[in-house]
Amino acid sequence: MLGLQQEIQRSEESRYDHRLHGVLLVAQGMTCPEVARLLGDAPRSVENWGHRFDRERLAGLTAGERSGRPSRLDEKQVKEINRVLRAKPADAGMRVNLWDGKTLSAWIDKTYGVQLGVRQCQRLFRQFEFRLRKPRPVLARADPARQKKHKKTPQADAGRHGGPVGFGRSALSAARIALPDVGSAGDQGSRRVSSSDS
Repeated sequence: MLGLQQEIQRSEESRYDHRLHGVLLVAQGMTCPEVARLLGDAPRSVENWGHRFDRERLAGLTAGERSGRPSRLDEKQVKEINRVLRAKPADAGMRVNLWDGKTLSAWIDKTYGVQLGVRQCQRLFRQFEFRLRKPRPVLARADPARQKKHKKTPQADAGRHGGPVGFGRSALSAARIALPDVGSAGDQGSRRVSSSDS
């Protein structure tokens, strides 16, 4: 159903035919809410088509210029906003690095007392031909002196461990350990290993 409604909205001719069908169904005795439900439009829209048809006949069903909602900002304010957006937000008293819809909305409210939504401010960006830029986090710079202080070096490790790992004799190799002696007859005895045995 949505695809069909989008197709109707695609051209002025199809919108005209759609309104014409709506008025024809009302003329045949259906109520405006019934026609609206059938065609997928608002009941008020169907009523408006009928009133326009009564006043202007078929010419009333063609769509004229739509005025839309009047702008809350005058031309001078829009030019000032365009100028301010070309500078950094900090220059305009905002505490951010980049302009976005939320920041612009807050600045317009603070400056002009006009409340615009974030989406409306994003439309202003497109109107002024700005492109979307995502802010990148600022990474802290490393301090080379502090890095050198904490860097592990072979000289520092030598004092702590007596030398590099894997070199020299361990404390375990110098000890003599008593091991059980297992003879061929299976008798176990404990005998101490001496230096002359090894």
